[in-house]
Amino acid sequence: MTLTKPQDAKSLTYPKKTIERATRALRCSPFQMPLFATMRQQSVNMGTISSTTGVNLQYTRRPLSELAAENALTWLISVGVLRREVDGQGLTDSFRLTPLGHQIIEQWQAQGQVVPPPTWRDRIYNALSRWLRIF
Repeated sequence: MTLTKPQDAKSLTYPKKTIERATRALRCSPFQMPLFATMRQQSVNMGTISSTTGVNLQYTRRPLSELAAENALTWLISVGVLRREVDGQGLTDSFRLTPLGHQIIEQWQAQGQVVPPPTWRDRIYNALSRWLRIF
């Protein structure tokens, strides 16, 4: 399965394993579709993702500490779904989707506006990949 961005003449294609790893990481993350939908349009600040603010904005199902949110976001950066925003001073605490992330979220939104729930197999593979950093 190769995902491409239809409206872009210079579409990126990704290997099947890259797409599988990225979708598995997204499904296993503590984040919900409203966060990713917002990230398609603009960068999102860590303060709006963590704590009860994230729950109120439907970015997460339960409050996350900044450390837990940072760890989950860092993993999504590692698999190529997110990137950290950069300003004139350097890195910020804001995050945005990469082209791979855009493609996956666009496909999911076209199918129903929710992040598909992970299977037990997804959870195990994702946990092992995070722990061992095996891709």
